[in-house]
Amino acid sequence: MTIPALPTPTVGTFAAEHLSPSYPERAARGTADKLRAWQAEALDRYFETEPRDFLAAATPGAGKTTFALRLATELIARRVVDRVTVVAPTEHLKRQWADAAHRVGIRLNPEFKNGDSFTGRRFHGLAVTYAQVAIKAELHKRITESARTLVILDEVHHGGDALSWGDAIRESFEGATRRLSLTGTPFRSDTAPIPFVTYAPDAAGIRTSVTDYNYGYGRALADGVVRPVLFMAYAGRMRWRTTTGDEMEARLGEGDTKDVTAQAWRTALSPEGEWMPSVLAAADRRLTEVREHIPDAGGLVIATDQATARAYAALLQRITGEKPTVVLSDEKAGSDKIDGFSQGTSRWLVAVRMVSEGVDVPRLCVGVYATSASTPLYFAQAVGRFVRARRRGETASIFVPSVPSLMTLAHALELERDHALDRDTGDALLDDSLLVEAETSESVSESLTEEYDWKALESDANFDRVLFDGSEFGFAADMLSDEEHDFIGIPGILEPDQVREVLQARQARQSRRSSAREAALPPEERTPPPLYRTLKDQRKVLNGLVSVRAKLTGQPHAIIHAELRRVCGGPAVPQATVAQLQARIDYLRKNR
Repeated sequence: MTIPALPTPTVGTFAAEHLSPSYPERAARGTADKLRAWQAEALDRYFETEPRDFLAAATPGAGKTTFALRLATELIARRVVDRVTVVAPTEHLKRQWADAAHRVGIRLNPEFKNGDSFTGRRFHGLAVTYAQVAIKAELHKRITESARTLVILDEVHHGGDALSWGDAIRESFEGATRRLSLTGTPFRSDTAPIPFVTYAPDAAGIRTSVTDYNYGYGRALADGVVRPVLFMAYAGRMRWRTTTGDEMEARLGEGDTKDVTAQAWRTALSPEGEWMPSVLAAADRRLTEVREHIPDAGGLVIATDQATARAYAALLQRITGEKPTVVLSDEKAGSDKIDGFSQGTSRWLVAVRMVSEGVDVPRLCVGVYATSASTPLYFAQAVGRFVRARRRGETASIFVPSVPSLMTLAHALELERDHALDRDTGDALLDDSLLVEAETSESVSESLTEEYDWKALESDANFDRVLFDGSEFGFAADMLSDEEHDFIGIPGILEPDQVREVLQARQARQSRRSSAREAALPPEERTPPPLYRTLKDQRKVLNGLVSVRAKLTGQPHAIIHAELRRVCGGPAVPQATVAQLQARIDYLRKNR
């Protein structure tokens, strides 16, 4: 099969052109004088040995597409490969890759169907989905082996989504000349191995994925390549009816059992209560503030399913007076809607999972995480939709339910993870399946199940706190209060160190207002001030007491914390409530 010659790349004019301005200053060396520093460094790393397989892990928004396409043009110019096949998770991403490749002189066919024949006369390669490859692995094997092929596996962790997918990818691309695996999240929530990824035992003997180049969120934030993220956490009171007909009530994020947390969370996300309308209105106020500095800033609501997505869109239309863009499926119409929103200036986009990974809409600055999914993989990909920076100083604000699993993930945003195969998945964070389990695990007769349906009855919302850079700021406040506005009204253009300074100042102002209101009350109406005003203060006191106990007894801190949980109850310190932390503090003081 004859493949037409590709245009010889002109150094400095290709892949970097189609992305937003990048910083730090692009490196001017070797083959990558117009790339971001990390991209040039990764290319240098690749060409030191030119391996057949290369795994690059770069935080969402860092520019993996640019890196991959520059590598492709270099390999073509050096006559190492003649053809390029890109494998992506979704139909939309196929077209996104084809558009980006076209700008660097590589013509990819994103419309290729498994029944088509590939002649190579019009295109230099293909853009296909993982599902498409899995359906006809033998076809893609023949295409791959008919020419010297570079295979780019975008978001390669999808290669382990199902055994059939992993097997098909391995069969299809085993004969590729070169394979480049890309991921923004080099880990999976399960232990399914990923094809063409190397695993090596760590210090504990657990087989862990080995990346050839890693560019994490922490480095990207320091370089100014991604935005700092503020997580605006909202709590509230929830009331629902179980499938047995019992009515239950709980406060969101109070450290209850997993099934209670799951049902309270589900109640909060119901569009029929007051929690979602209140949080959407708060997010829209935040978007208005951001648009003072970034006029085209947009917002994205990530919904659990199509029905709730439509309901959220209706709520947003009532709040804003503007009809939002709604994307419900991974089809061409949905892809066109995303492209239209990306190029426009409208306020809100509402989508199910289609926009959770890889989709490039750089003007997204405000998000509402209105889904029950909380695996590390999904959360990181969702956050990745908001972090791509177009210029220095842009910030991202994501509104989240105040539940322990999401708070843990928000705190750990800057941690770099690898994919571990030999581990127990029983301690996984709360995920979608628990919502189903919470509804079906109750021991009830069929007649009762038919008589009662699970139903969200009532919900309200209150501002809880802001999480930024591993720290917490602010404390509970009513909706539309001055205290909430202190944090909603943070400027949309700030450097990361300025964000921390502003948050600290707003928290101090919130404390002064609270103290002033308390002092203005008659003595008989005043409530004794809490011993520790914030969870952060209580954690400091508890950790200090644990340190003292450790010095006196010689026991490790972890052992003392475990004993406190056994005696006093409750979850680990990051998820413990005010009352649970105070109980541990009291116990240590009484048993010195």
